[in-house]
Amino acid sequence: MSQAVFDEDTMSSTSVGMSDLSDEILLCILRHVPVCDLMKNVANVCHKLHTLCHDKTLLTNVSLSEEYQADDVLVRYILKQLANHMQSLSLNGCYWLSGSTMELLARCRGVTHLDVTGCRITSLRLSRLLSSLSLLRSLAFDVTPGFNSAQLSSEAVDSLSRLSELRQTLLTPSYGVVPCCAQLRKLMLQFDISDVTREGIGVCCQLMMGQSSVPHYQQLEEFTARLAPGEVNQTLLLLYLAVFSVHVPKRLRVFLVSIPGPNPAHWPAAPSLAQSLGQGGDLEALQLPRSWLDSFSLKRALEGNSPKHLSFSRCPALWTQVFQSLLEGGVRDAKQLTSLNLSGINKVLYSECRSVEDQLVPETMSRLAAGCSNIRQLNLMHTHYHHESSPGQGGETHLCASLAKLTHLRSLTLPACALSDGLNTHQVSINNTPSPLFLGLKKNPRVGLQNYKPDLESSLSEDSTSGLSLLLAGCPFLETLEVIGPGFVSALPRLEPCTRASVEPRGMCEWARGVGDAHLAALEALPRLRRLSLAGLPGVLKGTGLVQLTQQCRDLRVLSLANMGSLKTMNYSPALLDSLKQLEQPYLNANESFFEALSCCSRLQRLCLISRSGTFDPLAVENFMERCRDVIMCHMFMGGTLVACRTLQKVLLNRFSVERSALSVVIYPLQHEDLTLVIRDIPLTLLDRITLFQSHVAQPPHLSPL
Repeated sequence: MSQAVFDEDTMSSTSVGMSDLSDEILLCILRHVPVCDLMKNVANVCHKLHTLCHDKTLLTNVSLSEEYQADDVLVRYILKQLANHMQSLSLNGCYWLSGSTMELLARCRGVTHLDVTGCRITSLRLSRLLSSLSLLRSLAFDVTPGFNSAQLSSEAVDSLSRLSELRQTLLTPSYGVVPCCAQLRKLMLQFDISDVTREGIGVCCQLMMGQSSVPHYQQLEEFTARLAPGEVNQTLLLLYLAVFSVHVPKRLRVFLVSIPGPNPAHWPAAPSLAQSLGQGGDLEALQLPRSWLDSFSLKRALEGNSPKHLSFSRCPALWTQVFQSLLEGGVRDAKQLTSLNLSGINKVLYSECRSVEDQLVPETMSRLAAGCSNIRQLNLMHTHYHHESSPGQGGETHLCASLAKLTHLRSLTLPACALSDGLNTHQVSINNTPSPLFLGLKKNPRVGLQNYKPDLESSLSEDSTSGLSLLLAGCPFLETLEVIGPGFVSALPRLEPCTRASVEPRGMCEWARGVGDAHLAALEALPRLRRLSLAGLPGVLKGTGLVQLTQQCRDLRVLSLANMGSLKTMNYSPALLDSLKQLEQPYLNANESFFEALSCCSRLQRLCLISRSGTFDPLAVENFMERCRDVIMCHMFMGGTLVACRTLQKVLLNRFSVERSALSVVIYPLQHEDLTLVIRDIPLTLLDRITLFQSHVAQPPHLSPL
């Protein structure tokens, strides 16, 4: 007994604390601590941690993006402390920082990579920064209205001439600083210009005479461009690409252009670009609008290459050629492919009566899985698969069984009908005539009247999720999953399918009704699931499956819901809100009980509620903001009067903007069918604009390098 007591005392007296760990171990731990916490809190604990927090390995690459608690005072302190240590600095999205804080960036003379996208950067301020940052090699910033490249000093132009990487977000028609960057190897453009100003004046794309120096891209290796909807954006893009009609850079290996809408402007130089990409033999990524590419050009572009990223979104004419190239030796090594976007690649956009050749075929997908076995990201939105009990030619009984062979898959977007094991015969017998849902919502049911039978859920057969179970067993490491019904769009990539003209009408696929609570409950088999988007699933009646999966998927960080279940009813348990990040649900009643449940989300930072006929309780919103101290974005587009919305918006800003410098509050009565009509009336920051474009979805990573 005495020996046991002695051993216990010895163990307690020799316990190891954090201060006893080696410097190497402590540095590994501190790498996971945000720089704001390092400098403000951890460094003040003891002398040892103070020394380690100033180790150059922790301070070389600094990111303050999404550090919403970092106000001007803290950021100025960090910049002064780390000015001589930083080589890479990202302030992406720090829209709340003042212009005077931006001026301090000039002290960081050792910075080689700088990202100030979304920050307050004018032409003169950019000139002063570039004049001081002579070592800069990578720059990301916004070209805002009033930008004038003529205001750049000669020192600034010299710095630009040495850049190898540039990312410009264009909020006004301009070449920005591209003509000054003669050594660019990587150019990333985002066109976010509205055709009409807030005052209702049309925007002209004619560039100023001082900006007529057209870029030449002599050393360019990567070119990416994402466009928001609008003719001005397309016109400006063609001006940027004018040089490609004369000369295609010899080293070009990445060319990604994403244009929303069904009719992108034609580009005559596309065939010559495809030929040049094919001749080089080192193509890594390709994405072109459907009007820019034909089967012959595609064949020439892929021949002899081993691409890693391919996107053929909404290119039905290329359906045959895409699979021939990938499956029949049209590329040098198909196993190099890691990202594939086949959204809307069906021959027909939508049809109530689809032929077999217009749908995904399990045998074809099995061949794809065998030939392109390393695919990690796959987007099949707006394709269709209607399961029949008879096996296909290759013996496959379900499309999900074929997809399960993609064992490296981490991100997947599927049409809702692909999870269905077939039409629910009980449901069909009850609904002999098409419901209003499948007639384009022409007739609204009465408010408060449930339009489903109580025993409908129990009528589902035990094996109704057999196809999905095969997929989950084969791809247990999925981190991002989207199940998209007709009438909604994917977030992969974010801005690509922004217009509803390119989206199938809601309710055009009856097989989507076969996906219900049992399917959602089965998703609990994905332990690593972090982002889940569910849209347009009328078969989800009670939400029990959602509650079950959120209880089991403890790593879930982003949950996006749109038009789940029956019209004008929302029967989900408050337990669902424990993992809530973003929500879109028509007829949502944002009352006291809703916000009380939402307050359980201790890590919630962004909230966007879009409910065309919903209501909100102002006092409940205030109490919610008081309890959830980390919420920095509260965007609500619901019912109510304009006066009530603006009053609540003002109250929230007055109460919480002092303690939350990054606070963004937009409350507006949503009485329009399209959110873009509302944008013109709201003074939006870049971050707000991104949120509105995400109205139907959450924000999973982009499918392509876009």
